[in-house]
Amino acid sequence: MASSSSGLTFKLHPLVIVNISDHHTRVKSQSQPPAGESSSSSASSPPRVFGCVIGVQKGRTVEIFNSFELLYDPSTHSLDRSFLEKKQELYKKVFPNFYILGWYSTGADAEESDMHIHKALMDINENPVYVLLNPLINHAQKDLPVTIYESEMHVIDGIPQLIFVRSSYTIETVEAERISVDHVAHLKPSDGGSAATQLAAHLTGIHSAIKMLNSRIRVLHHYLNAMQKGEIPYENSLLRQVSSLLRRLPAIESEKFQDDFLMEYNDTLLISYLAMFTDCSSTMNDLVDKINIAYDRHSRKGGRTAFI
Repeated sequence: MASSSSGLTFKLHPLVIVNISDHHTRVKSQSQPPAGESSSSSASSPPRVFGCVIGVQKGRTVEIFNSFELLYDPSTHSLDRSFLEKKQELYKKVFPNFYILGWYSTGADAEESDMHIHKALMDINENPVYVLLNPLINHAQKDLPVTIYESEMHVIDGIPQLIFVRSSYTIETVEAERISVDHVAHLKPSDGGSAATQLAAHLTGIHSAIKMLNSRIRVLHHYLNAMQKGEIPYENSLLRQVSSLLRRLPAIESEKFQDDFLMEYNDTLLISYLAMFTDCSSTMNDLVDKINIAYDRHSRKGGRTAFI
């Protein structure tokens, strides 16, 4: 499949991926037959889900913040338009700056019937985006199973046709999303689990993230070396992105960063010391109470006074 030539930059927020995954999981669990009953449809592909993605577009940058579900009629390959307009009106009241940027679905690849839905949304957005989530698990795949498509007019066999083309994207997060995703990732399993098991899972996740980061840096390093030697042509857009990334590095070694880091580190140590002192004081109070109780019993028998 061809790549997009529109020059748009797409930023996808994790909330959209979580919403699509949750939508698919609910529909799949509801469509499965009860335990003990066999169904011929259980061996077929999982049901597809559909919805709209909303966000903002500033210049050539499209940022997808959220999504909502839609009702789909498989017989006509169309969406419930009245339901869509109602949801759009409700979201406008809560998020007045968000607009419908396109739609989403699930599946391994874009299908021919998807173009009917895509064209139906062009009266809302003249160039909608199509976010496709692949729910099938592929352990060999390292990237996210999410693809963003745009539509372009291509001439095929002398006939102009609207086709889907792939677009690259980056994951963009805000503080609230990072906290939420981290909380979901560290949820305790339903069957319990010791602290050691949870710590091992946490360290395994950190190790995988560092390993992935190291591999990406190596790929980028080899690419830049090959570009410097003239083995591959220069790509100015990529060089600008690398330059923008490298400009952030000196900030880590600045004097302000060191001061802020030491202040936060000292605050953390101070809180740890206070917690330790509080624990020691509580233990000491318990010991004094026990000694007082013991001396009080002896004083009743032999006339001794309390220890404290």
